Amino acid sequence: MARTRPLLWLTAGITLAAYWFRRMLQAPASASPAFRRSRSIIQHASDAIISTDEQQRILHANPAAAAMFDTTVQAMEGTLLQHYLPRDQRQHGDNANARYFGQTGIRLRMKGRRAGDYLVTGQRTHGQLFPLEGSISTLNEGQHNIYTIILRDITERKQVQEQLEQSYAQLRELSATLQTIREEERKHIARELHDDLGQLLATLRGDLALLKRAQQYGPAARKLLTGMDTLLLSAITSLRRIASNLRPRALDEGGLYYALESLCQDFVNRYGIPCHLQANEEELILDDAYSTAIFRIAQEALTNISRHAEASKVLLSLQRQQHTLQIEIQDDGRGIAEQDMDKAMTFGLLGMRERVRALHGEITVLSDGGTQISIRLPLPLQAPAPSD
Repeated sequence: MARTRPLLWLTAGITLAAYWFRRMLQAPASASPAFRRSRSIIQHASDAIISTDEQQRILHANPAAAAMFDTTVQAMEGTLLQHYLPRDQRQHGDNANARYFGQTGIRLRMKGRRAGDYLVTGQRTHGQLFPLEGSISTLNEGQHNIYTIILRDITERKQVQEQLEQSYAQLRELSATLQTIREEERKHIARELHDDLGQLLATLRGDLALLKRAQQYGPAARKLLTGMDTLLLSAITSLRRIASNLRPRALDEGGLYYALESLCQDFVNRYGIPCHLQANEEELILDDAYSTAIFRIAQEALTNISRHAEASKVLLSLQRQQHTLQIEIQDDGRGIAEQDMDKAMTFGLLGMRERVRALHGEITVLSDGGTQISIRLPLPLQAPAPSD
């Protein structure tokens, strides 16, 4: 209701302006006080009001219209509308099917449209173009039509909108950069843990095994050595798990297909929920950025399923279709309520969406007898193999 109220006022203003412009043509010299008051309202309106005939010749313009176009009322009256609303600027660039002010240049429907959709471009007398928001009303005068247009300069609003869009784009770029940095840090830490600390623990366990072979230790010492060996084995297992969570070795050693296969198997072992992978290994030979992002998306989806879905089975499907990759993650759990999809605390879904958008893809989340996450990613073109 709050959005439609300004449109209702604008519609009412257009109708009133059209009516009084028509009356101005017919008004006698001794007009009634009510008519003079209404005419004064039009003359002192903050929005630009212009009346034209069927040939788009300006019949009347109020002072706000003259000020908007940096001219005078006398200069505007009698000239063609296209001097101030160039015909080639009345076609909105984002929607080729919407003809603003129509084929003749002055037909603009308000019904069922948002105020932001009525954008046209104005031109001041010195040639400067600027954005306008407007609407139009038609009145019949005998055999002819009179068009009344109300216009509003939205330069400041447009600038604020562009600044917001720029900030939004910068935040997305920052998010994508931080994701990349985070993955690089994870890869580095995982490698350090495996190559340095992992090797050190493995060496200590080997030395401990040699000590256990000696015969001079009593029962108490042997029990202590056995306990130390158990603790070292537990530390090595924990280290491998932590390193795998940071960066799955299967992703570097076997590629995306084996990494996803390991992820599904680990999901089954940990939660006892069947997880079936539907994919072709040859279709998942991708670069590191894509492989890592897709793995993290699948990992986050499975984590959400284990925490919230109460599902009994999961299907992870990846299919390559020319230069796109279609990813489907389905479960038969309780689904996601529509009002919960955009909550601030749904960081899992937010993280998946940001990863998908960073790759210029599309993501859809449906909840009907479970949850279905559909992702469509454009894939980079592979360079042709070098000729011999």
